[in-house]
Amino acid sequence: MQLGLTLPVMEPDLWERGASTLEAWARAVDEGPWASLCFGERMAFDNPETLTLLGAVAAWTSRVRLVTTVVVPQLHDPVLLAKALATGDQLSAGRLVVGLGVGGRGEDYRAVGADLADRTVAGLDDRVATMRSVWRGEHDAGAVRRVGPPPAQAGGPPLLVGALGPRTIRHAAAWADGLAGVTLDLDVAAVGRTFDLCREAWAAQERPAPRLTTSFWCALEEDGHPGGARAQLHRHLRHYMNWLPVDLVDAMAPTTGFAGTAAELEAVLGALADVGADEVHLIPVASGVEQVHRLAQVAGRVADRVSSGGVV
Repeated sequence: MQLGLTLPVMEPDLWERGASTLEAWARAVDEGPWASLCFGERMAFDNPETLTLLGAVAAWTSRVRLVTTVVVPQLHDPVLLAKALATGDQLSAGRLVVGLGVGGRGEDYRAVGADLADRTVAGLDDRVATMRSVWRGEHDAGAVRRVGPPPAQAGGPPLLVGALGPRTIRHAAAWADGLAGVTLDLDVAAVGRTFDLCREAWAAQERPAPRLTTSFWCALEEDGHPGGARAQLHRHLRHYMNWLPVDLVDAMAPTTGFAGTAAELEAVLGALADVGADEVHLIPVASGVEQVHRLAQVAGRVADRVSSGGVV
């Protein structure tokens, strides 16, 4: 099992710290032991624009995979999105992995004038088909040349579907290379059932076995500050989940994500490895680059156990 780390793109103090924070995180993650650097998309929010950020992290890193978790194609023109992602794949020398999803926030659709009627699995399928045709050089708009550049990876970067529902997973098995999952309550058994559903859906489509990933919010306790990690995670959820009523977020906060010690985090990661996770993406809830180094110590121990054939 591999581990990835998410950039602090949704943190409230990101721009107060300055854009150099993103570069510092990207370079620190690239030093290891992480396998992936992840970042997500929102529109009606103060996070950096995802495709612009993709170009930057491609320049700041040279080793890790770059994973979008996730981009919503219905918020973009699919040809422009295909061109931007192919450019990112070229700039990163073929390190791009694209997580795609329908998106759960109507406000993001309204912010860019997208049609809420397209917020469907069929709308996602259609845009993926267009993007793949661009990457194959088959999209013909009557121009002298086809839309380029070609992606560095033949046929385009791997695509992961950001979905948990059975219907979406079964639809996506026809085109996706795997799952960009998320667990809110760290119910490992439920994650395992979702992985099993993916395996069955991909087998039914006679596709290669899917790459199975999941992610969760993560805060480590600091010595002498018991309960501080849960409070930190709660603050993050209040900021990030701003489209939900505050009382609902407050009710969710005590059981959402991980807040605990390094040893407890290793145990959670071990349980996810046991249910067949190929990769887990941690989502820190603070923007200081020291978070990378603290979590890297855990990731390093997990990587060492995997490489030695031990139990995570």
